[in-house]
Amino acid sequence: MAGQKTMTAREIALQTLSACERQGAWSDGYLNRALREARLDGRDAALATRLCFGVLQNRMLLDFYLGKFSSMPPEKMEINVRCALRLAVYQMAFLTKIPASAAVNESVELVKRYSKNPRAAGLCNGVLRALARHLDDLPQVDRRSSVHYLATLYSHPAWLVEEFIGTLGPEEAEALLRADNQEPPTCIQVNTLKTTAEELLRELSLAGAQAQRHPWLEDCLFLTGAGDLERLPAFQEGRFYVQDPAARLAVMAAGAEPGMRVLDACAAPGGKSFAAAIAMEDRGEIVSCDIHSRKQGLIESGAARLGLGCITARTLDAKLRREEFAQAFDLVVADVPCSGLGIIRKKPDIRYKDPGPLENLPAVQSAILDNVAGYVRPGGVLLYATCTLRERENGAVVRAFLKQHGDFVLEQFRLPEPIGCVEEGMLTLWPHRHGTDGFFFARLRRSEGAARTPRPTAARSEEIS
Repeated sequence: MAGQKTMTAREIALQTLSACERQGAWSDGYLNRALREARLDGRDAALATRLCFGVLQNRMLLDFYLGKFSSMPPEKMEINVRCALRLAVYQMAFLTKIPASAAVNESVELVKRYSKNPRAAGLCNGVLRALARHLDDLPQVDRRSSVHYLATLYSHPAWLVEEFIGTLGPEEAEALLRADNQEPPTCIQVNTLKTTAEELLRELSLAGAQAQRHPWLEDCLFLTGAGDLERLPAFQEGRFYVQDPAARLAVMAAGAEPGMRVLDACAAPGGKSFAAAIAMEDRGEIVSCDIHSRKQGLIESGAARLGLGCITARTLDAKLRREEFAQAFDLVVADVPCSGLGIIRKKPDIRYKDPGPLENLPAVQSAILDNVAGYVRPGGVLLYATCTLRERENGAVVRAFLKQHGDFVLEQFRLPEPIGCVEEGMLTLWPHRHGTDGFFFARLRRSEGAARTPRPTAARSEEIS
C-alpha cells in the first residue's frame, strides 16, 4: 500500500473491496487498518466507510445494473475494474449528493491506476456514461420469482432469501432484508457503577457527540457524531462501553445478580461479561473465557477500563471439559460460534461467504452446550445464545440438548416492554422487529435434584497455552 498517507477515500474503498474478493478479507478489519495507516480526516474516513459498506450491501443489485450496460459480464472483469465500477454505480444510484460526473471520473482514474489492462479505463468510461444517461429509468428486477427478485434487489444470496421466506413469509422477509441494508446506529451502554445516563448525556454533548436514549432499554444510548469513540474521555475513563441492545438483553434474560459465580464460556471481546458484572454491582466472580489467547487481553483491558474487578479472563476451549468447573457456577453463558447472519447490517460481507462450512456449526454448538452444561450447579441457569437467525443453530440445538439432558428445562424470563414476558424461555430478536442485531437466546434451569459432583482435589487441566 504505497503512498498510504495521500490515498483518497475512494482508493481505500477500492482496495478494501478488492481484498474482500481476492483474499477473503473481512471488510471491517481491512478497512479499519487501511484508514489508520492512511490517516484520513474524519470526513474522508466516513466517506470511505460509506462507500465500502454501501457497495457490499448492494453488490448484487449493482452487478445487475452493470450487466445491462456492459458487453462484458461483471463476473468476467478484472477484480479492480469490477470494484471500481461498483463504486461508481453505488454513488450514482444511492448517493445523490455526489454528482454523477464526479463518480464516473473518479472511478475511471482508479481503473487507470489499478488495472493491468490499458483498455479497461475506456470500457469503464463507456459503461458508466451509458448508465449515467439512464439514472432516472434504471432497469427493473424481474418480479416473477420472489426469491430472485428479493435476492437481487437486496443483494442477499438466494439460499439465504429462501430460508428467510420459509421462516417469515415473503413480506416480512423483505422487511428483514431491507433492515439488513440500513446503517445501524452506534449503541453504547452506560457503566452505572461510574455514572448515570443523565450525566453521560451531558458529558457527551459537551464533547460534541449527539446522543439520545434508547426508546425502551434503560441506560442504553444511541450515539452519532462522536468520531473515534476511543478518543472520548468518557470512553477512556470507562463510563460506557459499546454493545448492541441484543447482547445486553441476553444478559438480562440470564439474570445475573450480585454475589453470583458466573462463567462466560465464549466471551471475547467481553461485552456480555461487562454487562453481567455491572448488573452484579461488581460483586461476585465472573470467569470470562475465549479459545483465542490474543483475545484474553481484550477482555482484561476492557474490564480494567470499566473498573470491573470481579472479572478474571482465561484462555479455554469451551468444548473441552475442566473438572474443577464441574457444577461450580450459578450461571453459565454460552454465546457460541455461529454463522453470524443476525449481524449482516454490521458485517455486510457475511452474506457472501460460502454456506458450505456453516453446515457443521450445529454439531460444534451442541458440543459446547453439552460440555458447559456440566458446569452449572443444581438449581443454576444456563443461557445459550447466538447472533444468527437460523433455526437449525438456535431452537433446534436447544431442543436436541433438552432431549439428552433431562435435568434441564426451559424457563420463562421477563425483559423490558415491548418484549415483556417470554413464557417459552426462548427468544429471537429480529432487526426489522426490534431494531437490534439479530440474536437468539434461551434460558435453561438445572433442577435442584441434579446429582452433585464432588470437586476434585487435582483437576485435569485443558487450559490452552
